[in-house]
Amino acid sequence: MSDDDHVTVGAEDAFIAPTAMEQDLEEHFPGDRGTLDPEVRRVLVHLLQRRFLSAERNRREWALLLDNQQIIESRLNDVYLRLVIDHGRGFAYKQQLRSDEIDMPVLLKDAPYSRAETLVLVHLRTVYQRESAAGETSVRIDIEDVEQTVLSYFAETDGGTAKQQRAIRSALDRLDREGIVQEETSGRYRITALVEVVLSAQTLKELREWLRTQEAVAR
Repeated sequence: MSDDDHVTVGAEDAFIAPTAMEQDLEEHFPGDRGTLDPEVRRVLVHLLQRRFLSAERNRREWALLLDNQQIIESRLNDVYLRLVIDHGRGFAYKQQLRSDEIDMPVLLKDAPYSRAETLVLVHLRTVYQRESAAGETSVRIDIEDVEQTVLSYFAETDGGTAKQQRAIRSALDRLDREGIVQEETSGRYRITALVEVVLSAQTLKELREWLRTQEAVAR
């Protein structure tokens, strides 16, 4: 009981003085029936709103996630989502749970990458794989390098060079927002380990084979 609360006992009745809503620490908005602290709720919302939570970019949220992992996992499981935490790379993300045996409502809608975004991802993943294998711990790339390679994959139906360059820059903007790259200076990006999560080695292999097929057809 707080210092503001008091018990009044009279000859005819006894009651506990009501507490004003703004003093009620268990309620964060009118009608609130949640049980999570506000900061933990924000971590949960972050996971629901965005594709990834980064230990590097979101240090406070990352620490709160690890401290409250069980309850956050429980809340995600309630809506048929799985929490995945990649401690090695420092990323956390959600996955849609699916089953052939249980009818699970699908909450997440796939937001597939466009052709330009996929082509940029393939190049970034290739560069990251090559440089990491060579012992480079921080892989960087210039937009001119990206354009030089990715433009060669475009077809005439993809428009002129200017349109294709805009598509590549737009793709990099999205990947920057998602944390796959980080623009350090104008036109220069650091490729993060998240690119390995988005494009597995097997997926990269399949996409490379697809690109080789497309090039053969074009010839």
